[in-house]
Amino acid sequence: MKHKPRNRQSLMRARPFGFSSFARSIVAAASSKKVRKSIKNSKNQVKQGPRNHGNGGKNLSWRNKTINSDSDDEEEFQEVQADFAFFDPKASDFHGVKILLQTFLDNKEWDLSGFVDLIMEQTTVGTVVKIENDEDESIYAVASALNLDRYKKYECIRELKDFLLNACREESVLSSLRSILEEQAKEVGLLVSRRVVNLPPQLLPPLYDSLFDEVSWATEDEPTDELRNYYRFKHYLVISKVHVYKHSNRRSGPSSNPREAIIYVKPEDEIFHELSSWSFNFPMHSQQVTDKEFKDYCMMGLVMAVEVGKIPTFREQLHSLIIN
Repeated sequence: MKHKPRNRQSLMRARPFGFSSFARSIVAAASSKKVRKSIKNSKNQVKQGPRNHGNGGKNLSWRNKTINSDSDDEEEFQEVQADFAFFDPKASDFHGVKILLQTFLDNKEWDLSGFVDLIMEQTTVGTVVKIENDEDESIYAVASALNLDRYKKYECIRELKDFLLNACREESVLSSLRSILEEQAKEVGLLVSRRVVNLPPQLLPPLYDSLFDEVSWATEDEPTDELRNYYRFKHYLVISKVHVYKHSNRRSGPSSNPREAIIYVKPEDEIFHELSSWSFNFPMHSQQVTDKEFKDYCMMGLVMAVEVGKIPTFREQLHSLIIN
């Protein structure tokens, strides 16, 4: 397919947005040379060439120099260079992607294999991140967007919809959720984004840029009107997870230590949350908080609806958080 220029429309001017201190600390930690397995002297070397779905390559790569501490007693750093690359999903990526999505719907038993199959088969829009020339071809991240109406007959999508409807306990949101899952489903993209915990955050802006650019290209490049219409989204539905402070309703006295009411597991979710039309939380059972730092927090699922018109702002804010 002919390559389309990336900057096909000017970005909306974002309104002022204040990131939480925790979100900024995550990004800062990833750049600190005192943090184990952190990023050192990262250089943006993203390369983008023509879209080539024939061999599965996105022609996108990102080189990172990492350092590892091999001693607990003293700082001993060993420099290791890794070239991350973006690829179209393929059948052999199935197990790696399935591992990343293991808790996508908490601990629910559902047709996860069928869900992963949909992601693998949709190469027009979708990306997996690997280390270039890695014999194991391990999957470090996956990003995709699935039209809810296109796949409505699949068991995994029916189960996903039922899960969300049962998980929502907020009456003010339930009707909007039901509408997005049913009446508006033709214009809704389920945004799937999962990655390993220590993936360099500098990969996030190009990863999301790649995803949203592919959606835009698909509305013109797909061979039939039916296929093109599958990517003309008006909303994205995002399913993620956050740490919620257990005592957020208590009043804090002057001497109390301030706590973040919400700690986002993925820093970009804070932007999505700020830009969302509506959202709701639900208790999670698959992952219990064991870190002492989070002893006063509980893990909660977070579901958000984001209008497509907000995506340029999201992209700009994500670049602001990660790159700057």
